[in-house]
Amino acid sequence: MAQGTKPMLVGAGRRDEALVSGRPWRARGGGLLAAVAAAFTLLQLLLVRPSLGLGWDEVVYVSQVGTDAPAAFFSAPRARGVPLLVWPIASWSSSTVLLRVYLAVLSGLALYLVLRAWRHLFPARVLAAAGALFATLWVTLFYGPQAMPNLWVAFGALLCVGCFVRARLDRLDDRAVWGVLAGAALMSWMRPTDAVWVTLPLLVLIVAARHWRLGAALATGLAAGGIQWIIEAYVSYGGLRERLNEASRIQGDLGWNLAVDDQLRSLVGNTLCRPCDIPTPHASVYAWWFVVPLLAAYGLAVALRAGRTARTLIPLACATTAAFPYLFLIGYAAPRFLLPAYALLAIPVADALFHLVTAPSRRWRPVAAAVIGLVLAGHLSVQYAVLDRTVDRTTASRVEWARSAAELHRLGVRPPCLLTGHEAIPVAYYAGCHSGSMGGHNGNITRAEILDTARRLPVGALTAPGRTAPEHARDWKLHRLDGMDVRIAPAPLAGGTA
Repeated sequence: MAQGTKPMLVGAGRRDEALVSGRPWRARGGGLLAAVAAAFTLLQLLLVRPSLGLGWDEVVYVSQVGTDAPAAFFSAPRARGVPLLVWPIASWSSSTVLLRVYLAVLSGLALYLVLRAWRHLFPARVLAAAGALFATLWVTLFYGPQAMPNLWVAFGALLCVGCFVRARLDRLDDRAVWGVLAGAALMSWMRPTDAVWVTLPLLVLIVAARHWRLGAALATGLAAGGIQWIIEAYVSYGGLRERLNEASRIQGDLGWNLAVDDQLRSLVGNTLCRPCDIPTPHASVYAWWFVVPLLAAYGLAVALRAGRTARTLIPLACATTAAFPYLFLIGYAAPRFLLPAYALLAIPVADALFHLVTAPSRRWRPVAAAVIGLVLAGHLSVQYAVLDRTVDRTTASRVEWARSAAELHRLGVRPPCLLTGHEAIPVAYYAGCHSGSMGGHNGNITRAEILDTARRLPVGALTAPGRTAPEHARDWKLHRLDGMDVRIAPAPLAGGTA
């Protein structure tokens, strides 16, 4: 496939080596991608709303570099990429609105740049359509302005895989080699284990074809992003194996777990389905989930017939390995886990849709275009409905945390202070307190340490309504908050210090 005034062929006689190039692409194609990216940013600001408070995981990440509250417990599976991402804003401003706008603009810019990494491989209209398909999923829009890692793994995957294909087809493309390194580093900074799963097919191809230059770039990128996670494993967890084991325990002991049905049920807007005991949603909510693999397979068939197999097969292979652990190795679901797979599938799917519109005879093309347009319109309406419900539900829960924090301040629990128990991490962040847990995934404090702190600082033990309080707090005074109970320790002795 070639476009423009100066088609470039790499590897004589092989149609798979034809790259899309030329001045018309640079002028028109860049504008299409910029329009999609700008629309993505605008939709985030309009539909998700910058006033949305920080969620549980966001609190953990932002508190590492923010000034509003002490750093929350940082568990083994997490990586330092998101704190680095939000540091330019969170390190000096406590404005959630400013942080949301910053992330929305940054994610729109990232979408534009990673789609441009594919510009020599597919026509501009295909890439623009792929970007639009990915950007209009409710889960993409919802997490665009949030301080979470999965969307940024998706951006890194698109950059790394696209540049890998380019460098494989044109060994003189030095920019593509650097793109492989940058994409791998971005993924590894955000979630090192996800980076390994995404790049498994690339590593196999490197060894099979002896692309040692590409191998060095990929390995350097993975190491540059993952070295901080490995160092932290030895500093804080007793070693890399111990951190991996702890991460597995926190995620429910990784092993053979069929989570396909959990992921399907979570598509209704459950941001974390653990345990995923909700009913299966209406078919209109998840129909697209089964159509996408079929379209991707059709896109691969089109690529095989056109003699451009690699540029379609490689992203499909990486999408498969990216999705595998979250479909078969983990015992719960969150829609954001599959964002890297959706991003990589978007390009073959867009290619397939354009072929379905243009392949029929001229007489039937308007019919095909109308049918596909109607299906896409229905898909977008469902995505908007799910997004709207999800935003409303999450906004309500975060408003409750803010109200609980305000009530705690009224009751005398003000910084410096400590909150433990039910939803202590987000409520403590909103209240400006330390958070602690005596067990579970975020265990970081003992009963003795809680009682010792209560002699010096305000301490509250949070429980779900009607739940039994921990033994050490049963004699503390009970107060009802928004959706939870708090038992506050007797006032610290006069003259106590932090």
